[in-house]
Amino acid sequence: MSAPLITPELVRLDVPSPGDKNAVIALMADLIASTGRSERDGLEAGLLAREESFATGMPGGFAIPHCRVEAVHEAALGVVRLREPVDFGAADGPADLILAITAPAGTDDQHLKLLAQLSRALIRPEFLADLRGAETPEQVSALIADVVEPAPVPDAAGTSTDGTPDAAPTARSAPASAAGSAPAAGAEPAVDADPDKTPVLLAITSCPTGIAHTYMAAEALENAARDKGVELHVETQGSGGITPFTEEQIAAAGALIIAADVNISGRERFAGLPLVEHPVKRAISHGPQLIDEALAAAADPHAARVPAASAASEGETRGATQSWPRRIQGAVMTGVSYMIPFVAAGGLLMALGFLIAGFDVAFVAQDVATTSSLSSLPGHVSYDGPTGAAQTERAGLALYLGAVLFTLGNLGMGFLVAALSGYIAFGLAGRPGIAPGFIGGAVSVAVGAGFLGGLITGLLAGPIALWFTTLKPPRWLAGLMPVVIIPLVTTFVVGGLMLLFLGRPLASLMTALQDGLTGMSGSSAVLLGVIIGLMMCVDLGGPVNKAAYLFATAGLSQGTEASFQIMAAVMAAGMVPPLAMALSTLVRRRLYSPVERENGTTAWLLGAAFISEGAIPFAAADPLRVIPSMMTGGALTGALVMALGVGSQAPHGGIFVAFAISPVWGFVLAILAGTLVAATLVTVLKELRARRTA
Repeated sequence: MSAPLITPELVRLDVPSPGDKNAVIALMADLIASTGRSERDGLEAGLLAREESFATGMPGGFAIPHCRVEAVHEAALGVVRLREPVDFGAADGPADLILAITAPAGTDDQHLKLLAQLSRALIRPEFLADLRGAETPEQVSALIADVVEPAPVPDAAGTSTDGTPDAAPTARSAPASAAGSAPAAGAEPAVDADPDKTPVLLAITSCPTGIAHTYMAAEALENAARDKGVELHVETQGSGGITPFTEEQIAAAGALIIAADVNISGRERFAGLPLVEHPVKRAISHGPQLIDEALAAAADPHAARVPAASAASEGETRGATQSWPRRIQGAVMTGVSYMIPFVAAGGLLMALGFLIAGFDVAFVAQDVATTSSLSSLPGHVSYDGPTGAAQTERAGLALYLGAVLFTLGNLGMGFLVAALSGYIAFGLAGRPGIAPGFIGGAVSVAVGAGFLGGLITGLLAGPIALWFTTLKPPRWLAGLMPVVIIPLVTTFVVGGLMLLFLGRPLASLMTALQDGLTGMSGSSAVLLGVIIGLMMCVDLGGPVNKAAYLFATAGLSQGTEASFQIMAAVMAAGMVPPLAMALSTLVRRRLYSPVERENGTTAWLLGAAFISEGAIPFAAADPLRVIPSMMTGGALTGALVMALGVGSQAPHGGIFVAFAISPVWGFVLAILAGTLVAATLVTVLKELRARRTA
């Protein structure tokens, strides 16, 4: 049986202020870890990471740092009451009451229900007053336990039932709470709203972790609606699950409030409904104002509404209240997150193909995979290699299986730019942006614009498609807009811009880079290695990276020692970024989020297989620290490869084609040196940032 969420051992009262909020969080991590419920460093890192996303200070002089991380073994509630308040970022001043909510990464729904209930209780002034007036840790523990783990109470029939509330008041109404929930302690009885005079309102609340702010916002809005005599139904999209609005509630609604810091799901349900949208913390601090805004929107025929076209999927535009820089940043992160599976699947399949069939499978893979079969295995296949006519080293089942794997991986990698572009556009415009984004990315590849071209086409396709969704066409045309008109016109505009204006300058830039590199061989070999290393790491699979790679692979046809060395420098330097980030996440786990640590585990394999894109999630999240560090390590690796005379006859494969690299020890030494330097630099830079914010 699990321990109670809070015990007197998890409470500290009248503690002298240890410094700023980071020092308080460190103190809280010590407190919770001392009970054996978590690993101290991992918990502190999780709480700090949550604090960086936005401050947890709340109106009323309290703060609720919280997280769900692997370092937590068992859910806990820690309470620290300070003698001198500390600034936690609340608009009304510092906080003297700090309540930490910590849960394991795999927390079950019941724990989340209890944590959500505490979050809602913290909105009530009388509950905070009781916590501040408690004289012993036992009293604080009992007060909180009464909220999150209430004793069984008799039901109407006299039988004993568990008084634990549902997690989420996920579809609650006020007044009179149609879901049957009791009013908050100390609240006035709900006033029935007259639907003929006051419209029914809907609200959706959601925060990044889905634990605290989600439910506090719901409680604040419900209390404000109850005070104003307004009927409100709330759907909390938190970690405790979602109970969606009923069709009847949506049909009766006059306006929708969205208080969220993440994309909410199911916007298509509210097409045409007047919309009020704000960050989740505004609902907590200004609940009555949001209710007033929603009432005004319901009465205003010109109020902003949920777009019909863009309501076709989740991940839509977040509304006019979110700034364009934030929307673009979120869209780029969406594109990168959807692109990574293509990188992982495609790159690792290619690497397995090299391992099974040898490095020369790259020259014959498609022909072997499409013309051979398990009943008709290939022999040694002839091909035109770097040194002229040659035959594959392997034959039979090994060559056939390797060719199949390599072909699958190569096809998957071919979707990278299109996926990036398509899902950036999706992040900005929803479903109508997918087709023009994907096609624009394909055009970027066709004209040689590569990674940068895909970024540009996605950022073009998204706003254009989004603009079309704001139009109000005749009813007979409205159904065709999201599936025909918007994709057709947006694709024509974006693809035309790339083909007519943008593609050729980008391709010319890549050609100029290749010509410049060619002129630096010979006596400037080490300097060439430095430049190659910088190019391979500056954009991690982008056009500069691809320019260096194309320069190296084109030179293989010459079959010279210099061309083999350039290929080795390109491959070794390209392996450094994912390997360095994997190492950094291993030695300083607290500096990275749980998702980044998972990406770090995958990056070991991606780096070993020469998939530079494995470092993109880290660069996208922290470019100013990651990219310079990776460039430094890549430059060192490139220089060492050229200085040691390492050559590679294989165009791809990383460590899996070691048999095609000579000397192997020089190749490995260069990669190790660059990886250590890059990992050290990025770790130090992230540590310095953490200390400055401490």
